[in-house]
Amino acid sequence: MRSLALFAALLATAAPAIAAETEDAMIIVTGKGLKDLPGDAALSLVVIGRDRILSTGSNRLESVLADIAGQQQFRRSDSRSANATSQGITLRGLGGNASSRALLMLDGVPQADPFGGWVAFPAYATGRLDRIRVTRGGGSGYWGPGALAGTIELESAGPATLTPFVGNIAYGSRESLDAQASLALKRDGGFAVLSGAYGRGDGFIPIVARSRGPADRAAPYEQASANIRAVVQIAPDTEAQVTATAFTDSRERGTAFSRNTSEGVDAALRLVGRGKWGWQALAYVQNRNFTSDFASVNATRTAATQTLAQFNTPATGWGGRLELAPPVGDGITLRVGADTRQLKGATNELFTYVNAAPTRQREAGGETGNSGLFADASIEAGLVTASLSARIDWWQIRDGRLLETTIATAAPFTTLRFADRSGREFTGRAGVAIKAADWITLRSAAYRGWRLPTLNELYRPFRVGPDATAANALLKPERVTGVDAGLTLKPAAGIEIGITGFWNRMDDSIANVTLGSGPGNFPGVGFVAAGGFYRQRQNLDALEVWGWEIDGRARLGQFGLSASWSHVDPSIRSSGAAAALNDLAPAQTPRDQFSGTIDYAGKRFTASATLRHIASQFEDDQNSRSLGAATMVDALLLVPVIKGLSIEGRVENLFDAEVQAALSGTGVIERALPRTVWLGARVSF
Repeated sequence: MRSLALFAALLATAAPAIAAETEDAMIIVTGKGLKDLPGDAALSLVVIGRDRILSTGSNRLESVLADIAGQQQFRRSDSRSANATSQGITLRGLGGNASSRALLMLDGVPQADPFGGWVAFPAYATGRLDRIRVTRGGGSGYWGPGALAGTIELESAGPATLTPFVGNIAYGSRESLDAQASLALKRDGGFAVLSGAYGRGDGFIPIVARSRGPADRAAPYEQASANIRAVVQIAPDTEAQVTATAFTDSRERGTAFSRNTSEGVDAALRLVGRGKWGWQALAYVQNRNFTSDFASVNATRTAATQTLAQFNTPATGWGGRLELAPPVGDGITLRVGADTRQLKGATNELFTYVNAAPTRQREAGGETGNSGLFADASIEAGLVTASLSARIDWWQIRDGRLLETTIATAAPFTTLRFADRSGREFTGRAGVAIKAADWITLRSAAYRGWRLPTLNELYRPFRVGPDATAANALLKPERVTGVDAGLTLKPAAGIEIGITGFWNRMDDSIANVTLGSGPGNFPGVGFVAAGGFYRQRQNLDALEVWGWEIDGRARLGQFGLSASWSHVDPSIRSSGAAAALNDLAPAQTPRDQFSGTIDYAGKRFTASATLRHIASQFEDDQNSRSLGAATMVDALLLVPVIKGLSIEGRVENLFDAEVQAALSGTGVIERALPRTVWLGARVSF
């Protein structure tokens, strides 16, 4: 609430400046940060523009990001049916658990959940976004820790693409509704945007027909978000950008006692100077909460009983950043600065149910933080562009605790307070691009990145069906070392092809390691029933991944074609308690992913069709269960009726392919979204 009050005060102060007209020349206010770095030419970088962001079959951010083959969440389900905790994002096969190993940014602000590291996708309405930049490969000293697999930068829409009003509403299968709208005020010297989004649906039954029983039912969802953003000139060559976002997300997982909810309020203030000395200063705060109920379904799937209630998971993240871009000479772009990110959170849970009532209560959580210094330089010399970045971080893990009590007596039976830890990490990246001819650029990069374990990984045990996973307060940070090399071809106007090969080694990779099976009692989780597995989060020796990526796009008049293919060959290196995993593949990591889109943009209609293929992948760390390959087709048709009004038709998973999202030890299969048809309208004036 303090964040919203601060935002309201800043907006009130800025309003007169937005509304004021001036007789001077038009002042350009962008709402962006500093310019892109020239050294990005040395990296494996893909940009998704606003036209594509607004033209997917689902109208959701997950589908937009799926255009980049190799980008994935831990589960194949999207944010309408997946448990929110499974939606961490990664790239280049660096998976194995549900925490994000790619760094997601929105207007310079890290977006991963402060407690669990997952992504609250319903908070990001596609209509608010102008551009997405996906950089594959780790070691982003410029943006900070967390970019083991790459960086995904979301940019909010600015005055160049905003209209006074834009909105869309669509009705879909299973009583679904999808709506977005925004109001924009543009004046010389600034602009302001108010936007909202709402979606709901009765949902589908996640368990496939051949596996389900009377306990299985549809999984409804309801999600909403609101955003207000103001950008004003506060001095010559200086603008202030103020943003506040609130969201709520409620889903059920298809049985009784399986509802989960997420709520959040974020606020940020960014000042950007575009004079001879470029600079930007950023401050932000994030308040999140999460709840989730968990159930056990009997072998005949005739009844579900509650096993755990995660009734309150408050988490807070705050941070800041100061960056300078001094004028150091022709052909050289330098960025130096410092940043900090501090996280705090705890889970509160009821568990060990007897006769449908909980008998025990748990609190588990702590604090983590890092502060760093960075420098990033781009050097342009004729046909050669070089990129050099370096960073040092100081990190802390503190106030870790696991406290469990007996509800009836309030007597504690587990009181663990873990020692504070701290450390220092050096990271960096070096790359070079050589423009060998007008139509070909050669590039190569080497990098080192790192990620601190999340509070969720360190302290919270959890259950999925009959399986139970213990936390590990002694987890070490993950560190990745990698190299990539490739080329970018532009053989003709409107055609671009990128080819990249890479190798990554992630030391101390965190995975959920199987250590036993039920029935029995196990440390950190208690009783595990027959058919269930006992796991613990552990640092493996390493995860090595070889692979390649091919991206292409062409625009030939009114027709467009884009395609992306990622192939990875991941292999675990492990010993000790996890020795059985050595040379296996990490869980939930397909070797191949492909996405291809063909589109047509004419005066009478706009249409597109997207084909996506995901190869088979292992459900578990022991590679004993496999999820089948899946191929899906999405489509969009947009027909103008009058100026400012269009009718749209969309379809997801046109041929109703079975996209397997989970496979239990007893063979029960969960699927992702079935065929979904949408009919609606878009308005703009």
